[in-house]
Amino acid sequence: MIRQVALIDECTIEFHDGLQVLTGETGAGKSIVVDSVNLILGGRADRDLIRTGCDKATVEAIFDVPGNKAVQHFMEEEEIEYDGRTVTVYREISQNGRNICRICGVPIPAAKLKELASVMMDLHGQSEHQFLANPEMHLGFLDQTGNADHRKLLETIKADYETFISNHRAYAKLVKQGEQREERMTTLEKDLEQLRKANLQPGEADKLQEEKKQLQAAEKRAAALRGIDECFSGENIDGSSSLSRIKNAAAQLKDLAEQNPGLTDISERCDSLYFELEDVAYEISNMIDRAEADPIRLEKIENRLDLIRRLERKYGMDANEITHMMEKLEAEYNELDRLEERISKTAKEHKQLLAKYRNTAKALTASRKELAQRFEERMKEELKDLGMENTRFEVQFRSIEGDRPQMPTATGDDRIEFMISPNPGEPLKPLVKIASGGELSRLMLAIKTLEAAHTGVESMVFDEIDTGISGRMAQVVAEKMIAISRNHQVICVTHLPQIAAAADYQYLVRKTTA
Repeated sequence: MIRQVALIDECTIEFHDGLQVLTGETGAGKSIVVDSVNLILGGRADRDLIRTGCDKATVEAIFDVPGNKAVQHFMEEEEIEYDGRTVTVYREISQNGRNICRICGVPIPAAKLKELASVMMDLHGQSEHQFLANPEMHLGFLDQTGNADHRKLLETIKADYETFISNHRAYAKLVKQGEQREERMTTLEKDLEQLRKANLQPGEADKLQEEKKQLQAAEKRAAALRGIDECFSGENIDGSSSLSRIKNAAAQLKDLAEQNPGLTDISERCDSLYFELEDVAYEISNMIDRAEADPIRLEKIENRLDLIRRLERKYGMDANEITHMMEKLEAEYNELDRLEERISKTAKEHKQLLAKYRNTAKALTASRKELAQRFEERMKEELKDLGMENTRFEVQFRSIEGDRPQMPTATGDDRIEFMISPNPGEPLKPLVKIASGGELSRLMLAIKTLEAAHTGVESMVFDEIDTGISGRMAQVVAEKMIAISRNHQVICVTHLPQIAAAADYQYLVRKTTA
């Protein structure tokens, strides 16, 4: 089911066994169908494919895969349930950049979708000619024609490489650490000594801030009380205090009251006021003793908080985090202390893993050289059928340049390049330099024919494999398609009547305006 892809509003296509051909005028939309298939196979999600005026485009496909062990293994690895016969794949691309992939309803990354698609369908687009013209891709074409034992070696070399490269990176990291070990350990020693001496405690800074706040408040309160006490007992200019002067006034009023009874009441009130103020002054004096701040403690707290702030600035974190960081620094120091032992152990593993990889790579090279001989012989037969009987084809193994040992790769130590000589008497030259468009098409068809006999993929799509081909060769290509379709589902986009006439099913693509 294709929805809102380019010119297509909605379209459902059912493909069958055998050879089916899509034909139609240039620009009718055949390539849109191929682009939709490419999307469902995990290809690049190009937003230009979304129909104008729409927010998203979707493609959904159902694959019949009974007995496909590779699919079964993938589904088990990804823990995706399916009925063992069909796999549903859904792809959605949006204008906002959202890219959704689902396998049997389960969301999955596009890379995983591509991995599954590679064992269900092979799409040979027009761009694959470019891959054939790229020597770096030739190794993959050769490996695709290998048998089960060869494919097992490919899996083994990949596993050996991944194990080795993981160790290699760890070893390189340890060696780099070793170069900086002494300097780093000196720094750690200084930091740890400073932190141990500081002996920070979790929550200490908050507690100190609270205590500092209380001491500052006590100091402010004591200062106010001292000021009040000064009002009562502080000496005036004549040396007397306010309280003593009130006492003196009360005594004088008492003497006057003895002579003038009308002053008795005020004398008694003044006398009472003196005793009340004396009691207040006494209470304030006691409060001063109790509220007196501890300047020594306050200074210690401020010094401690200053130390904590300096450590926080140095390490860029708060005091509580520093207490946890100290554990990490101690662990790092201990690791560096054992670094030489770890380097030695990892170096030994590095050597063993490299030797294991080299042994597998050597076995893979031997397998590839045997495979290359058979590949050359079979390519000769295929090219003869395709009208290139005078063409010499050879798989050339390229030697490693320089004396430096080659770094392991996921595909082994081999570098190959396809060489051809189209005409008798001419020397072999790199395919990329001398093959024409028509020759590339026929070479690719020959390779795909050989791959079809070995790959577990049951469905193959050919998008204009007939580029540069006409006349009698068109009939030969059609016969090749028929041969492949005996064991595979083949979907072919073509302009050639010979290929169209060979199809078991015809699909006419045309563009109409509503």
